[in-house]
Amino acid sequence: MAAAPAVSFPVFRLVRLLGLVAAAAILVWAVHFRGGMAFSAEKDNLLLVFNVHPVLMLIGLVVMNGEALLAYKTVSGTKKLKKLVHLALQFLAMLLSLIGLWTVWKFHNEREIDHLYTLHSWLGLSCVIFFSLQWATGFYTFWYPGGSRSARACLLPWHVFFGIFLYVLAITTSVTGLLEKSIFMQSAKMIGRFSTEAMFMNSLGMLLILLGALVILAVVSPGVGKIDTYRGSSE
Repeated sequence: MAAAPAVSFPVFRLVRLLGLVAAAAILVWAVHFRGGMAFSAEKDNLLLVFNVHPVLMLIGLVVMNGEALLAYKTVSGTKKLKKLVHLALQFLAMLLSLIGLWTVWKFHNEREIDHLYTLHSWLGLSCVIFFSLQWATGFYTFWYPGGSRSARACLLPWHVFFGIFLYVLAITTSVTGLLEKSIFMQSAKMIGRFSTEAMFMNSLGMLLILLGALVILAVVSPGVGKIDTYRGSSE
């Protein structure tokens, strides 16, 4: 079987930089292009409630989740500390995603829009549900109360696989969400096809794909600080 590629450039720094740029970009889109965010608003300003959704989902399931996947390689200290950082970051990502899901559900209810009729919504709901199950299973097995050594060894490769798979799903969901929102706004004549906002959203989508590729490369590549998990350790 072919080995994972070795990385000869500062991939962790690049991942962190692109993650910060992506987080800043979605905030710029929500505040500068779309007028801000709110957890509640009058009937004619309900789009402010919607704007919370992409911000929290992207920062949680893409940026923070990406940092969590790399915690075993980027965090200095004991294995237990690295595991704690991994769990904590993913818990925060899960919390943000649940709040983000609630805001879009609230927006649809108040605007009397049907739920779950697009591919993006199916992908998003699946991502949040399985991400939550992944976190709960990992917490129970690898942290508290902790499974037996054989149980941890059996679950570990699946935990790693589903962690990467769910990150890819989060990237896919984010990109389809940007595409869907852009098409909706263009159809409603809110923005033009080649407007600054449309090009900004397209660029953010491309940035997310690049970020996703680099995170996965950083996870699977051998190098300094290589995660013990990928050696098969279940301590």
